[in-house]
Amino acid sequence: MTKIDDNIKSEFQKMKIIYLATSSKSGIPNVVPMGAMFLQDDENLWIVDNFMKKTLSNLKENPKASFCVWTPEGDMSWQIKCDAVVENEGADYEKARDMMHQKRPDLPAKGLVKLKFKEIYQVKPGPGAGDLLAD
Repeated sequence: MTKIDDNIKSEFQKMKIIYLATSSKSGIPNVVPMGAMFLQDDENLWIVDNFMKKTLSNLKENPKASFCVWTPEGDMSWQIKCDAVVENEGADYEKARDMMHQKRPDLPAKGLVKLKFKEIYQVKPGPGAGDLLAD
């Protein structure tokens, strides 16, 4: 079970946008900003699909994703690799849709991407860059 620690959680909660990386089954990369996100707990992030096209297509072909969390000063940063599940119905989707509509009732909330944290890497510059911190 991979969990983010309190330091990562604190920095994540300050972020309004993350950049989510996915790739197609053949390895063509895609990176896009995501703001409709809800940290569920120390192991899971939910992202509401309002306008996803290539990201959604990639996740259906290759259910892996990653994103970074960083401090504004740039003195700490982490890459979190995840397994992804896409849902368009069910209790979790309905909960995510309701959370999204409380924040932004004008957005469609047409789906839910559930990210399960699998590995955490340090990515700040220096001798520890790229070190695996948790898996």
